[in-house]
Amino acid sequence: MLRLENVTFDVEAENGPKEIIRNVCLTIEDHKFVVVTGPNGGGKSTLAKLIAGIEKPTEGRIYFDGEDITDLGITERAQAGISFAFQQPVRFKGIRVIDLLRLASGKKLSVANGCEYLSKVGLCAKDYIEREVNASLSGGELKRIEIATVLARGTKMTLFDEPEAGIDLWSFQSLIQVFERLRESTEGSVMIISHQERILNIADEIVVVRNGQIAEQGTREEILPSLLGTDAAVNTCHFGQPM
Repeated sequence: MLRLENVTFDVEAENGPKEIIRNVCLTIEDHKFVVVTGPNGGGKSTLAKLIAGIEKPTEGRIYFDGEDITDLGITERAQAGISFAFQQPVRFKGIRVIDLLRLASGKKLSVANGCEYLSKVGLCAKDYIEREVNASLSGGELKRIEIATVLARGTKMTLFDEPEAGIDLWSFQSLIQVFERLRESTEGSVMIISHQERILNIADEIVVVRNGQIAEQGTREEILPSLLGTDAAVNTCHFGQPM
């Protein structure tokens, strides 16, 4: 379980400290598929980075499985079981997909086992397992390989920051299917930063972040109708086409 208690995050600006996240209290239970949404610039990505350890709170505490991880860095949090997937996956020239899967799993993964992870994210394993993770791969392919590494790691909590960014419509449709399978098969919790209605539609819970604060939190059935029924929600959520 993840718990944030009164978390605030400031950055230095020309006119003094600027508050990006303000006094956030948030609990994400185990085995939940949570989507965080809200207006651009509201603090969603910053919130994910605070959880992953990329940024550290100015005030407040963060707990994971009962342990205070506020002062832990990104590597220590990864070792504790938290994974973070960036909007644009990193390309590694000279590293093959099987190498990346082995690094993620932390063991000498067999090619057969590596192929199983690729199959779970909808990739033809024999076409990808020996390929380099470089510019020859499309954005959609990289996203799915990144999710395969998450499955290989078997982490307790995985954070995705706008996974739909920079991919075409066909790849987005395939990505939705991958997330649907991930929701059904993962043993840990998944938190996705997204504006997309189709991703919101498969959430167990939706968290709305606005002006650096939690504006709403509840089940999909409780939150989604109000999002779809307001002008603000329609303007915020880029429904129908990926960003």
